[in-house]
Order: sequence, then structure tokens, then C-alpha cells
Amino acid sequence: MLPLLHSLPAEPRPGCGETTSRLAPPALRPYVLGYGGFRTVVDGYLRRRMLPLNLTTVIVDFAGTGGWVTGPRSAHAVHELAEWRHGVALGLTPAGVSALLGVPVPELVGATVSPDTLLGRRAYELADRLGSAPDWPARFALLDELLAAWLRPDRTSGDAVTRAWWRLQRPGRAVGEVAAGVGISRRGLELGFRRHIGMPPKTVARIARLQHAVHRLGRPGATLALATDCGYADQPHLSREVRAMTGLTPTELFAFLQDLRRPAG
Repeated sequence: MLPLLHSLPAEPRPGCGETTSRLAPPALRPYVLGYGGFRTVVDGYLRRRMLPLNLTTVIVDFAGTGGWVTGPRSAHAVHELAEWRHGVALGLTPAGVSALLGVPVPELVGATVSPDTLLGRRAYELADRLGSAPDWPARFALLDELLAAWLRPDRTSGDAVTRAWWRLQRPGRAVGEVAAGVGISRRGLELGFRRHIGMPPKTVARIARLQHAVHRLGRPGATLALATDCGYADQPHLSREVRAMTGLTPTELFAFLQDLRRPAG
């Protein structure tokens, strides 16, 4: 599974911040996909365009004022008061939401809540200890340690719905094919996703396909043509999906993603 993008600046802002990321270690990866460190270098609020995402994201703000937990979402939205400036984001899988936050994933779909609502005192411990660490490798190592101690896995982490969710993160996977691969009917898969994921399998597949295209378009030297290799039938299909799911044209999305790579002038 590739690194996923939680949000973009809502207006073009080349060099508006710095980011770094790392996958979680294999023992944690069924629950936590990885970590993304960030530092914003602009004054005032930075309006952000939240992209569709299959993960639940825990945003830890080292200043302790702008943290959020954002659930999976199938539609874009503009966050007018994105307060987070310097911190780290954790990407939780459906099994990770249950194991760390102790709530069913459907309760968080499309929601944004304060971290202390779900993590209690652990939210403040995360902000304090991570903010005090000397660098990103030390912070990521500390996250490995804390999450290994805090996660409380349950038996659902290996069930058919969870396995199907992982398979649908790969672009181009048909829902019927995935259902057959995990040994249940398509209708059974849809019911299982409604109960445990909160979004239909087809929607999960669409979001995964978009995120793969976002990853491709953000690479150095990328071109728009590369995005059609992520499971889209053709360029018009790509254009329709990008417009519907991000509110941007593919050209606009491409420009935003490339802006993220440019240093501040």
C-alpha cells in the first residue's frame, strides 16, 4: 500500500511546508499504515482541501491546539481553519481504529473529532513526547514504541471483510473478484462493509484508485498520462472521477501536487 495524501492547500502555495513520511513496521502495519511528519511555514490559517481517504487519520499537533481525528471520507471538503502547523499524522486502518481508538469505523466516516475525545490523556502524551523528541527518526521510533504498547487488537483483524478492504486498496480490483477471493458473495461483502467499514466496497475501490493517481501525479517528472495507469479506463474517465472526488480538474490537481514539491521562494 502506497503513502496516502490526507489534504492539500486549498489555494496554490508553493513551498508552504515541509513533509516527511515512513511506513509503520510490519508488526504494526495491519493497524497503522504509517506516519507523516509536517511543518507549515506560513502565517495564519492555511485553508486545506481534504481529499477522499480510506484511512482514519490522527493528527497530532505539537503545540497541542490543532489536533484532529478525521475519519474515512468519500468526498472532498475544504477545511477553513486548519490549525495544525507542526506535528505528525498517523494513518489507521479499520482494524487500527478498533485497536487504538476503541470505536467502530462507521462511527467515524465523514467525521472530524478532537483526539482527546477518543484517546483521552494519551492525546496529550503524544503531543508532549513527540514534540520533545529531537528529530523525525526519533519521533517515528517513539510512535512505534507507544503504539505497540497501546494497540489492543481484536479477532476481526483477519476476517473476510478486513482482507477484502486490503485487496481493494490495489487499483483495478473488481468488487466481485475480491469477494470471490475472500470466499463470500458480493452481497455478503457489501453487507459486511456496511456493518464494519461504513462505505460500500465500490466506494472504497474508487478512493483507492484516486489515491494511487495522486501518488503518481506527485512524483518528480510526473505527467498527467501516468494517472490513467491507476485503473481508469481512459482520460475522460480520469477527468470525471477527479472532478467528482476532489473538486479539481486533473490539470489543477497535478499543479497542486507539483507545488508541494517546490521550495519556498
